[in-house]
Amino acid sequence: MAQQPHDDYLVIADRKFRSRLMMGSGKFRSDEEMLAAYEAGKPEIITVAIRRLDLDNPHKKTLLDIIDWSKYMILPNTAGCRTAEEAIKTARLAREVCRGIEGYNWIKLEVIPDPKYLLPDPEGTLEAARVLVREGFVVLPYINDDPVLAKKLEEIGTATVMPLAAPIGSGQGIVYFGQIQIIIEQARVPVVIDAGLGAPSDAALAMELGADAVLVNTAIAKAKNPALMAEAFRLGVEAGRKAFLAGRIPKLPYAEASSPLEGVVQWR
Repeated sequence: MAQQPHDDYLVIADRKFRSRLMMGSGKFRSDEEMLAAYEAGKPEIITVAIRRLDLDNPHKKTLLDIIDWSKYMILPNTAGCRTAEEAIKTARLAREVCRGIEGYNWIKLEVIPDPKYLLPDPEGTLEAARVLVREGFVVLPYINDDPVLAKKLEEIGTATVMPLAAPIGSGQGIVYFGQIQIIIEQARVPVVIDAGLGAPSDAALAMELGADAVLVNTAIAKAKNPALMAEAFRLGVEAGRKAFLAGRIPKLPYAEASSPLEGVVQWR
């Protein structure tokens, strides 16, 4: 039986990961459902919104206490930040909160001024990324499906680019993948499809296109059975990755017989 290459790692900033499914930590109905979803999805990277943690009360447990740091790499994000300045300050706070833990200087950068459609601000993202990269952060920026911006971010030293498939939480899947294909074609850093995926088939399609990973939160957290959905997304990611490595057949505008025509008996 054919096997996926044993050295097929997701490599971000010289760190190797087996799982190409990243998961979020918001919108779960309970901590128990969240942890069960992690067990089923087997992510290695989990994002946590630093601004949404209650860090003022040292006696109150937060997600940073609930999630097992020995099993998962915590990727702080700047969700809730509307400007580059807010994102930079939040990233610095995250670094202090996570100091002493492997990967403490990693940050998922989000600059989102629009509360209705939650679309990322390209100028603010680029501005914040420049500062954070200079300060030694490993920056994973969330962006629109903009190939020009993706290239600029890569050139200033971000560790990935993370284009959206569709608006956050919309579950629309990849509505139009032409520009995502361009990003994947041009990128020399991992491309992580982030936001808008609604079903495991969306994740499989993203991986078939050549994306290096996907990040999923709402589609798993708000499912009737989050653990089962997390498992389904894990399998979708694995199937899509294997299909990409295997090399799909080209799409043709005409039919092509699946059986050879040579040697076919000719009836007179």
